[in-house]
Amino acid sequence: MKLPIFVVDAFTARAFRGNPAAVCLLENKLDEDLHQKIAREMNLSETAFIQKLNPTDNFTQSSCFGLRWFTPASEVPLCGHATLASSAVLFYKIKNTNNTLTFVTLSGELKARRAEDGIILDFPLYPTYPQDFHEVEDLIKMAIGNTLVQDIRYSPDTRKLLVRLSDSYERSFLETLKVKTENLLQVENTGKVRGLILTLKGEAVGQTQAFDFYSRYFAPWVGVAEDPVTGSAHTVLGSYWSQQLGKQEMHAFQCSPRGGELFISLRPEGRIDIKGGAALVLEGTLTA
Repeated sequence: MKLPIFVVDAFTARAFRGNPAAVCLLENKLDEDLHQKIAREMNLSETAFIQKLNPTDNFTQSSCFGLRWFTPASEVPLCGHATLASSAVLFYKIKNTNNTLTFVTLSGELKARRAEDGIILDFPLYPTYPQDFHEVEDLIKMAIGNTLVQDIRYSPDTRKLLVRLSDSYERSFLETLKVKTENLLQVENTGKVRGLILTLKGEAVGQTQAFDFYSRYFAPWVGVAEDPVTGSAHTVLGSYWSQQLGKQEMHAFQCSPRGGELFISLRPEGRIDIKGGAALVLEGTLTA
């Protein structure tokens, strides 16, 4: 078996920043267990598999493909950065001739379209609901100790818990915060929470707002201690901060050690556009 494989840094214009994803192009159907084995071998937060939907399809001219995402531990229903990475491989490396690509996924049809300064992902927008602190107190205390919390929301669609830190903190506090993910699986093992979002309101810099909000994302429940830049988390963050700030267009920064920026635009039909850059850093052939 020989498979073309690529590594793309997503949500950045520069290599070695953003979030790396592996992308496999599947000319033929792959044995089911091999998806997980390859993802474990690549050992990145996600490995994406682009599949032809019909025997006559080809990666250069077709506009609709199947897409699946695997962490080293499991398949996941939605992944933004690996979708961006997959689109970048098709647009920039394979020279796909279409301006818009459609991916058939576990989260329905997702679209990616070319932009002058990146790729725009068309994703679902997921609402958040107030979350009782006492129900998740042990989880929050385990993760961030006595850090001051301003708001707690829950997204049942994505099973993500959003924790907004106090507005009294600055970006540097979130960047340097030591988050203890090792024991979160013992504290929360009901299946209710599959990802923890920490977020902070943006700071005014001079007369302009550099970023509307900041975040970090942790998902040890699916084998990812901290994800560098997370498109799927912004389907929740976009919904929350749009309400809080009264804005439809936002500029976000995920301040993991690698860091990455996202341009967010809410659409009237309950969707969200997430724009980001991508840098191809590796290409080769997987043999097994």
